[in-house]
Amino acid sequence: MAIIIAVILDRHSRLSSADLKARLKGLNISDSIFDADQIAEFVDLMQVYEGAMYEISTKLEILDNEFQVRFSHDPVHHMERRLKSVNSIIGKLERKGLPIAVDSIRDNLFDVAGIRVICNYRDDVYSVSNYLSAQSDIQVLRVKDYIKKPKQNGYRSLHVIYAVPVFLSSGAHYTPVEVQFRTIAMDYWASLEHALRYKTDLPDAKLNEHSQTLLDCARSLQNIEVQMQNIHRDINGAPVVDQTPKTSD
Repeated sequence: MAIIIAVILDRHSRLSSADLKARLKGLNISDSIFDADQIAEFVDLMQVYEGAMYEISTKLEILDNEFQVRFSHDPVHHMERRLKSVNSIIGKLERKGLPIAVDSIRDNLFDVAGIRVICNYRDDVYSVSNYLSAQSDIQVLRVKDYIKKPKQNGYRSLHVIYAVPVFLSSGAHYTPVEVQFRTIAMDYWASLEHALRYKTDLPDAKLNEHSQTLLDCARSLQNIEVQMQNIHRDINGAPVVDQTPKTSD
């Protein structure tokens, strides 16, 4: 029996302490308190975020492998991991009107570490997210279900912020990781919508036209996915999944 392992794509290189320090020292921010001690603390914090991201992705790999062995079905098509860049972190603090400091990052930003989990079917989205949420060492901090309640532009995805322990010499540090669960169709739709939203050289009329077309496509894709899910259930004997995101007690 062939075992198919989910592909994991990293949207960043492994952390380099020297590179992070150089980037922070090169910043010209008047209200920053990134002195030498803060720079060292920031580097330590980013290493914890990276550890949390890899901890969650390992749990997802194990779940996917178990599904293959038990049910001969891989719910996860692939995963993408990313850490926010220094510039993205500082930009978000500025947009929120927050101090540019390590404590401000730790207390207010919950998406520094992120994983995008691309599933084959809508049932898979809820199966994988619920099994992950049920693990005893994980806390569910926030759930936003844009599949059941899509955004106004048609965007669909299940966003869950987990807190997972990262064990250091000083003990366990529960660290947030944002995980976005979506199907293949939801993902390629979101990629195109993202490209349209950030393409600034199109006339407003053309942008509006494409936005409306994408909204129509989102509705069509939703209907197609339901039909394909039903076929998958019939031919593979797949059970109907409880599509209610689980939260921590």
